[in-house]
Amino acid sequence: MLIVSYNIQYGLGRDGQYDLARIANEIRDADIICLQEVERFWQRSGMLDQPAELAALLGNYYWVYGANLDVDASIVDSQAKIHNRRRQFGTMTLSRRPILSSRNFPLPKYGALSQHSIQQGILETVIDTDAGILRVYNTHLSHLCAETRLPQIEAMMSIFSRAPDEGGAWCGGHPDPSSGWTEGTMPPMPTDMILMGDLNCLPDSCEYNRLIGPKSPVHGRLIRHNGLMDAWVAAGQDEAQGITHPNVGGRIDHCLLSPRLGQNVRRCWADMANMGSDHYPLWVQLQE
Repeated sequence: MLIVSYNIQYGLGRDGQYDLARIANEIRDADIICLQEVERFWQRSGMLDQPAELAALLGNYYWVYGANLDVDASIVDSQAKIHNRRRQFGTMTLSRRPILSSRNFPLPKYGALSQHSIQQGILETVIDTDAGILRVYNTHLSHLCAETRLPQIEAMMSIFSRAPDEGGAWCGGHPDPSSGWTEGTMPPMPTDMILMGDLNCLPDSCEYNRLIGPKSPVHGRLIRHNGLMDAWVAAGQDEAQGITHPNVGGRIDHCLLSPRLGQNVRRCWADMANMGSDHYPLWVQLQE
């Protein structure tokens, strides 16, 4: 199973060109795709509905879109008819296998007029994969500083830990079976999970350490424990190595997994040849 995380910078490539078709061609081999910085109805990107455009370009995928920044972009025509539109910015998850349910959670936002700060969130999907039913989280954290990201990470950690006990998007019976509330199969909420996205932090950061867990001495080596596993490290590579953004010179895009899934990682790499965004796509191959 191939999964990819890609901050697409709303289709703006390193050559200064907007090209969603190029983005689609860079990622179309993946079974699960987690995209960040996907937008709807912005002038800079041609007023496109990018989730719909990408879904059409990629073809046969299930998909959901999580809008985090959401403001009015409606127009009123010459007949005084309102055409409702929302200028949105968020994350998009696509899967070759059914997305059984999804939830989008807002994350803590730093309020300041001296720096540009936008609402961010984390998109949860429950996907029926060949490796079993998994929770897949797709996020883009604050670009400002560690102090703005740490509250977001604490909120995410709470979401991760609560989810299995909360159950799926709906759960339990209903006193009136004819009401329609229990239509279809009760969606699951599995224990195994994957976090993909632009976390805007390097492996030596306090944010990364909070997600992965501290290092402790074990048989003369420093080993991380009590956290998620970094797919890059699980694939046998040095934690401090790798680049997902050329201007940063390190890994700020990550794939983190629950320990059982981490044992199934076979390969993890950044595709540095692609030109579709200011980030590189981060790919992970899992044994099914």
